[in-house]
Amino acid sequence: MRKLLTAALCLATTVTATGCGATVEPPADSKSSAITLSNCDHKVTYDKVPRRVVTNDVGITELMFALGLEDRMAGFAMPDDKGDLSGVPWKDGYNKVKWLSKDQLTRENVLDARADLVFAGWNYGFRDDSGFTPDALKKLGIPSYVLTESCRNGRTKTSRGIMPPLDALYADLTNLGKLFGVEQRAAALIADFKKQIAGVRAKAPRGEDRPTVFLYDSGQDQPFTSGRYAAPEQIITEAGGTNLMHDVADSWTTVGWESVVERDPDVIVICDYGDVSAEQKKKFLLSYAPLRNVSAVKHRRIFTLDYADLVESPRNPSAIARLGAYLRTVAAGGGGKG
Repeated sequence: MRKLLTAALCLATTVTATGCGATVEPPADSKSSAITLSNCDHKVTYDKVPRRVVTNDVGITELMFALGLEDRMAGFAMPDDKGDLSGVPWKDGYNKVKWLSKDQLTRENVLDARADLVFAGWNYGFRDDSGFTPDALKKLGIPSYVLTESCRNGRTKTSRGIMPPLDALYADLTNLGKLFGVEQRAAALIADFKKQIAGVRAKAPRGEDRPTVFLYDSGQDQPFTSGRYAAPEQIITEAGGTNLMHDVADSWTTVGWESVVERDPDVIVICDYGDVSAEQKKKFLLSYAPLRNVSAVKHRRIFTLDYADLVESPRNPSAIARLGAYLRTVAAGGGGKG
C-alpha cells in the first residue's frame, strides 16, 4: 500500500513536487511590498516573505513540501505516529527540515527556531487551553497562518468550517503560492489535483449504489469520527460514497455506537495513526458485539487510510482515488444501500 501511495502521489505532483524529480521555479527571495491574504475570513498582511517557517503536524508540513518550500522552513512539530514518511514524494523535505518536537508546537519551540511565521491550525497546534494562539504569537512579533480546514476553533459546534474541505486545500495552496512567490507552482498543483479528482468522480457509483461510509478514527466506548466539516466528508463523497455522519454539524467529533448500528454503514474506513495500529482497530471492530450485524462488519468491508490522507493535505487526491477504487468494488458487488 505504501508503494502504491508513493506512485499515486508522484503521479499527482509530477509537475510540482521536487521529491519526484520535477523542475520547479525557485521561490521569490523578497517582495517589494507587503502581501495581504484572506485567511479564515480575515485579511492578514505580511510585511515580508517568511524565511523561517515553523509548521505543526504532517498535513500542514507537507503543504509546504509539496510547494517546494522546505528551504523556507526552520522546522516542524509532529508526533511520530503518522506512518512511514520515507515513501512520500516529499521525503527530501523531511530529510532537510529539522524535526523540532514529537508533540505539538510550543512558544519555546517557535522562539528557539527563530521563526518568522507559524503555520498551524485550530486543533492542529493552535489551542486556547495552553495559550498557543495566533494572538499570543502576534504579541511576540511572530505572524501566523491558520489552516483553512480548521478556521473555527470549535467553541460551538455551529462555528466549524467556512468552506468545503477541498476548497480549503486549494485556498491554502493559492495563498501560500502568493505569499512565497510560487503562484505558478501552486496553480499547477491545484489543476492536477482537480483533474485527478474529476476522473474519480466520473467513475463513482450513483444514486442508491453509493455505499455509506463510517469513518473510524479511534475510541472503544464511543467512536471518534468525522462530521461534514472535516476533510473525510468530501474525500468520501468524491470517492463515490456517503459519509454516515454527514448530518453532524461538526468536524472531528465523538458519536455513539448506537447511531452507527442504526445507520448500518456499508463500509468502515479506519484512520491509521496513534498507539493503536490499524490492524488492532480492525480487530476491535470485527469483535465488538454491538457491531456484529452491521453490514460493513458482517461482510468485512473495512478499508484503511493514513492520518495524512484524512486531514487537509496534498495526499487528499490520492486518498480519494484509492478509496474510490475500493467503493466501486463494493458497489459492483451490491454493497451500496444509498
